Amino acid sequence: MSRALVIGEALIDVVESDGVISGEYVGGSPLNVAVGLGRLGRGVDFLTHIAEDDRGKRIVAYLEDSGVELVSGSTNAGRTPTARAAVDSSGAAHYTFDIDWQLAGTPEVATPLLVHTGSIATVLEPGCRATAALLDAYRMSATITFDPNVRPDVIQDDDIARGRIDRLVERADIVKVSEDDLRWMDPRHSPEQIARAWLEVGPAIVTVTSGERGAFAVCRSGTVSVPARPVQVVDTVGAGDAFMAGLLDAVWSLGLLGADRRRDLSRIGTGALEGVLQSAALSAALTVARAGADLPDLAARDAAQR
Repeated sequence: MSRALVIGEALIDVVESDGVISGEYVGGSPLNVAVGLGRLGRGVDFLTHIAEDDRGKRIVAYLEDSGVELVSGSTNAGRTPTARAAVDSSGAAHYTFDIDWQLAGTPEVATPLLVHTGSIATVLEPGCRATAALLDAYRMSATITFDPNVRPDVIQDDDIARGRIDRLVERADIVKVSEDDLRWMDPRHSPEQIARAWLEVGPAIVTVTSGERGAFAVCRSGTVSVPARPVQVVDTVGAGDAFMAGLLDAVWSLGLLGADRRRDLSRIGTGALEGVLQSAALSAALTVARAGADLPDLAARDAAQR
């Protein structure tokens, strides 16, 4: 069976509102994408860096429950990372991280159809270098997807981080980015201008999310946009990751993943891309309606589509 490889951080989100801790949830942007794909019935291997402590064991169990296989060597950290997520009155979350990011060697997994990474894994030393090297190694066989999901609190040098993000955009086939990320990347240009500039340097699709205002995407056939689905927001933890997982699942269903389909992916039409964005927006809407990064499974998605 064709599988995805997701590379990146796994952690525990400690969520607080008005200074009161409301719960601890398994999280981390790449982990959420892996779980989202697993819950939608896709085969997923996940390479990360956590410990064999209580929080790490909770992450392992969470992955197993979602059908995600943990790559050997992922549990040799000194401690499992955490992120304190302060949720404001609008449901938006603001994060403070305690994380050590490292990777060693090449995962012994079958040749994946898709390799995804993003966020802290792509900018934090020393593991970001190994992450970039793995993407280069797998690009010969797999579709590469990337979500910058910028976390300024863990970035020591903004210019170096921007350079790393730019290089990964050039390697990627599909990029998903938020408007907030783009303002941090380049406040002088509009999201539309940056998305089109990125499209020219490599990706087949660049998608920009705008929270309650929906999302748009650019491809070589043109630009499409979709509104956000109306929903009562509990919090926005994991919303972007759910969008990414829904997007990748939809492209997977179109049969456009794998290096041998790179040319076909670059020719995707605006009609097909609009359907992809609608699927992604549905996954995001189902997630923000629940506390924490609780991404939907097939049953929840199918019920919402009826």
